[in-house]
Amino acid sequence: MAVYMIGAGPGTADLLTVRAARILARCQTCVVAGSLVPDDVLDLCPPGATIVDTARMPLADIVEHIVAADRAGHDVARLHSGDLSLYSALTEQVRELKARGLEVRSVPGVPAFAAAAAALETELTVPGIGQSLLITRVSTLSTDMPAGEDLAELAATGVTMALHLAAHRTEQIVEALTPHYGADCPTATVAFASRPEQQTVRCTLAELPEALARAGIRKTAVIFVGRVLDAVDNPDRLDSYLYSQSRMTKLRDDCQAHP
Repeated sequence: MAVYMIGAGPGTADLLTVRAARILARCQTCVVAGSLVPDDVLDLCPPGATIVDTARMPLADIVEHIVAADRAGHDVARLHSGDLSLYSALTEQVRELKARGLEVRSVPGVPAFAAAAAALETELTVPGIGQSLLITRVSTLSTDMPAGEDLAELAATGVTMALHLAAHRTEQIVEALTPHYGADCPTATVAFASRPEQQTVRCTLAELPEALARAGIRKTAVIFVGRVLDAVDNPDRLDSYLYSQSRMTKLRDDCQAHP
């Protein structure tokens, strides 16, 4: 038996990976934060599967449910929204489960920022404008940012930002980023990316608090900040080398040299 840590993706069931869907379909127990993973994802569980909602459950209880299911001979699916590599609280769960001798395997999922960018029909790495993406969040009462990762310090890089878990702290975002990005810097916020209730809000950095308040967006959102968001209209934009004449010429010359 095994415990499968599964990234459930941004929301809709058809954005699970094929691997995740196949594993979920054979797990007799599914452990999931019900407030974060929609019902259509849980519909992929096999008939009669035990569904454990961990939305209000402490870590110790979650671990005990998984251990009990494993001892009963069940494969267990532990579903997390988005991808396991970002803000999943995976580390402490794996530590506790392995300490009890359970086999744990990880299955990646589509991250929220990727689904949000798709909703915006936006490339986040545009030649000549931005080739980096900084994924971060803000300090909260529950979890502070480590030393050196203060939002204002990270903003000094000037690279495109993808802010998770931050829609309720827009004033803090504007204060930290404006000196480095400018009040007129474009932002794009996507709430509930890929779901029927998806919302998108585009505005300047200065307008962000009012715009999100007006839209009622306070959680389950990704906020992008950076000049790549208006790259199509940017006269200084450079085309990718992938489709450039110089690359085509090089490919032709290589073919002639090595027929």
